[in-house]
Amino acid sequence: MNLNPNIAAPDNFYAAWLTAHDGLSEAKSHELNAALVLLLANHIGDASVLEQALLLARNAVEGTPDA
Repeated sequence: MNLNPNIAAPDNFYAAWLTAHDGLSEAKSHELNAALVLLLANHIGDASVLEQALLLARNAVEGTPDA
């Protein structure tokens, strides 16, 4: 799993992500995020990488060290 910055023009991507949420209810905004996660997970396709990403994301929101 690549944890180094790897998005060309990350500010542009972030702005596009926020724009995609414009006009959505909170519930629809959550649905958009879930759909994006599932599309990207399908693109990655490697179960071990996805499981590692889940663990790292969970640790990030809980404030626990990376495992």
